Amino acid sequence: MRAIIINEFGGPDVMHEGDLPLPQPGPGEVRVKIAYAGLNPADWKTRQGRLAKYITYIFPFVLGFDLAGIVDATGPGVTAFKPGARVFGTSKQGQGMNGAYAEYAITDAAMLAPVPTGLSLAQAAILPTAGTTALGGLLDVGGLTRGQTVLINGGAGGVGSMAIQIARAIGARSLATCSAPHADYVTSLGAEAIDYHTQDVVAAVRRACPDGVDLVLDAVGLDSLLPQATALVRPGGIYVEIETLISAASPAQIAAAKAHGVFIESNMRAIARLPEQLTHLAQFAAAGQVKPQLTALYKMGEVAQAHERLEQGHVGGKLALEINPALENG
Repeated sequence: MRAIIINEFGGPDVMHEGDLPLPQPGPGEVRVKIAYAGLNPADWKTRQGRLAKYITYIFPFVLGFDLAGIVDATGPGVTAFKPGARVFGTSKQGQGMNGAYAEYAITDAAMLAPVPTGLSLAQAAILPTAGTTALGGLLDVGGLTRGQTVLINGGAGGVGSMAIQIARAIGARSLATCSAPHADYVTSLGAEAIDYHTQDVVAAVRRACPDGVDLVLDAVGLDSLLPQATALVRPGGIYVEIETLISAASPAQIAAAKAHGVFIESNMRAIARLPEQLTHLAQFAAAGQVKPQLTALYKMGEVAQAHERLEQGHVGGKLALEINPALENG
């Protein structure tokens, strides 16, 4: 099978197209013929080796968490999917197996869900990581409920754009930081935009919520808003970090926030619920409450350019890699 392979950590130039043996599904596993691979900021960090804390690397290594395509074969014990089914989900990249930048990938049946009616395979491919990260941070860790208010740091990105839509779907209010060029986009998704270049974020939040918001979901990372956690979040509220964005509060910061009644939590607490999150996302999408925001498609030979764009940041919506787009029409 064709695949984008790395044999070492490094820049975009370490990725090259090559051939690998066709993988065979084991017990509980499914082989997916991939139409599109979703692209995430975590991909370039994986390429650089920054996520070695979470991923077992075995070279040659194929990148890619997110995928959508057609079930090609199933292993013993799989009853949920039959060959020919349209599915989306995540690869077993984290367990050292090849990821989604390939014609085929093996994954657990529990890490897949049927593509919702009304979504293309390209849209479905960009849903898993951003969608489950947003849903896990908002609902599983953050406990957001109808009538509450969440501040989404980085509202125009993949996670942020999904979080705004999920918050709206459950009846919560959302404020979202973004740059001026993305303000209309963020507003169209259902959030109140805060331009972090020209506005004092804390002051803007306090004008909207004098006592502070119930929840912050930090989809930017690098601890950009963490020092202001107690100024942004009401006592009893939660500040959720996304660890793969290279964000980690120190024990002293966690203790200081807790002394003010603010709890700093990691989104990784929700990672074990990925199967349930995929199903929940599919339900939101089928109901028209969540629509993945596809910004651009890249061919396999353009993967380096795609990674360069990811590394630059400030991508409104999501990017995807074309593997076998002909599968879109069966």
